[in-house]
Amino acid sequence: MGGNTTDVPHDLPIEWMHDTLRRITTNVESVLVGKPEVVRLAMVTMLARGHLLVEDVPGVGKTSLAKALARSVNCTASRIQFTPDLLPSDVTGVSIYNRGTEKFEFREGPVFANIVVGDEINRASPKTQSALLECMEENQVTVDGHSYELAIPFMVIATQNPVELEGTYTLPEAQRDRFTCKISIGYPDPTAELAMVDERASSDPLHKLEPVTDAAEVAELLAAVSEIHVAVEVRRYAIELVAATRDLAELRLGASPRATLQLIHAARAQAAIEGREFVVPDDIQAVAVPVLAHRLVLSGEARAARQSGADLIGQLLDRVPVPHGTEQLRRR
Repeated sequence: MGGNTTDVPHDLPIEWMHDTLRRITTNVESVLVGKPEVVRLAMVTMLARGHLLVEDVPGVGKTSLAKALARSVNCTASRIQFTPDLLPSDVTGVSIYNRGTEKFEFREGPVFANIVVGDEINRASPKTQSALLECMEENQVTVDGHSYELAIPFMVIATQNPVELEGTYTLPEAQRDRFTCKISIGYPDPTAELAMVDERASSDPLHKLEPVTDAAEVAELLAAVSEIHVAVEVRRYAIELVAATRDLAELRLGASPRATLQLIHAARAQAAIEGREFVVPDDIQAVAVPVLAHRLVLSGEARAARQSGADLIGQLLDRVPVPHGTEQLRRR
């Protein structure tokens, strides 16, 4: 999947890719003011054909991020409010009997969109949460023995509130492992918050947002990103970084092989955003914490010592040897 390819397709030069991604980023940043790192990781997740988990308090722009991204690429978006009484069929869709035709007809659920916003995903039961597993892993939905393909691009942006935990269900490891990145938006700094207040005094910038590309063009971008070159040394570096999590005494469970694949996909996306047609170790390091930290299961001692997955990944980045030689990484 691009491991032996040094160039993106000839009709999609890296300059065009970089310019398109810059326009999308600028568009989203006009809505999510003062959060360029958050927007970058959202873009990385989309380009990696992945899904994003946003854990933060209410009112910091989780839903605005998803809507701004959907409008910027002129694709379909849907929102699912996860509640304790939500059923799997409320997410995926249901077969309904048509008395006129005397046949069952499938009615698509809200998951049939390019960008699906799952608000407070941890408020739904594990059974309903699991309805997203097949969608996120295989880009399809199976109902009553029939499989239905989902659109490309397809991205789930799920949110959860880390404060109000009453009546919530913790996401199981298998569910967390499906999310390419986990981020926290955080509060804006005073300057950005003042700009937001002034800008939104009369209208919501989301309503004025115009698309800068479309879903078909994004699908071409995804195909081109998957062909960005990853040298053997960089692949080995990613594998060693992930493998090192499995030997940490502070962890009950390290990162899975799926995490290695997601790390490579995200690094390719990061290289595209930087305007490069090959991956360097800096790309791996730029996405390592959001890709790996949420997949780790800490030991009781580590939690008692107030350590976090992000802290442990940061320590590994300092310890695991980094390959050098940009020109060699470009060619191999």
